[in-house]
Amino acid sequence: MVQFRTTIFMLAGLAIGSGLRAEERAIPNRPVVAGTLRLHVRERKETAPRSGNFQAVERDVEWKVSETAIIVCDMWEDHPCQMSAHRVDVMAPDMNRVVASARSLGVQIVHSPSSGVPFYEATFQRQRVKRAPVVKPPVPIEGWCYLDPSREAEYPIPYSTKVEDGCDDPVYLGDANTGRRQHAAIKIVGYDGVSDSGVEIYNFFEQIGIRNVVLMGVHTHYCVLGRSFGIRQMVRLGKNVVLCRDLTDAMYDPRKPPYVSHQRGTELAIEHIEKYWCPSIVSADLAKVVPGSDDPPAATGGK
Repeated sequence: MVQFRTTIFMLAGLAIGSGLRAEERAIPNRPVVAGTLRLHVRERKETAPRSGNFQAVERDVEWKVSETAIIVCDMWEDHPCQMSAHRVDVMAPDMNRVVASARSLGVQIVHSPSSGVPFYEATFQRQRVKRAPVVKPPVPIEGWCYLDPSREAEYPIPYSTKVEDGCDDPVYLGDANTGRRQHAAIKIVGYDGVSDSGVEIYNFFEQIGIRNVVLMGVHTHYCVLGRSFGIRQMVRLGKNVVLCRDLTDAMYDPRKPPYVSHQRGTELAIEHIEKYWCPSIVSADLAKVVPGSDDPPAATGGK
């Protein structure tokens, strides 16, 4: 009987028919390439110590793509708050385009759908992060980083552990056990990583030399700030951190104080981060590098 060589197909990073599971195969990390992002950051500085008055300050920073990662936070396929799920549906295709552009420039992408990571256990992207050698962090990596009164004021919009309190559905239908896979519009491919563990992500970042971290996703003053891989933790670990402000959304109900639109509620959450934790950028900054910064090195010697 003629023996045919098994063809290896890749689907969402899973080796099908290869004879080896992802966790048994060699899994390379992304190539290190040249290129510099120029990010126009916005932060808010207090006009005088303890005055409580802040003004927006803008400046440019430059980050090497080889030292930069994007974390996609909790962009789930569904959510008990249907208005929140709807806004994720709207945001996800735009996020995928931005992530694809940044990936093509050489930026590392990490997908962090909390509680949904087991769905990706057999993929190369999941195993890539899990295999990173353990590194002792400079500070403890917390399971959740709560509001820090020593550093920040109270939230400008309500914060509650109950989804119902922040959900803007006209009638909340209850805490349904909705899907925790990442939204299908955001592709997990190539040299991407998958993890919802701050410890794993820190190990991975140290392995591949990541100094700069962009956070995007939901919800702005909940998971994006508080997760073990979120803004508070990454700042405490000494990373350069920015929030992508046009690819985030807050959990806020306009029927609650301060009685503003949902859009303005999200902006208030962003402003809180800009005051106390890190600057923000717009996603367009992640789609291009400084002209010439990604050129190959000039040849030396010979003709």
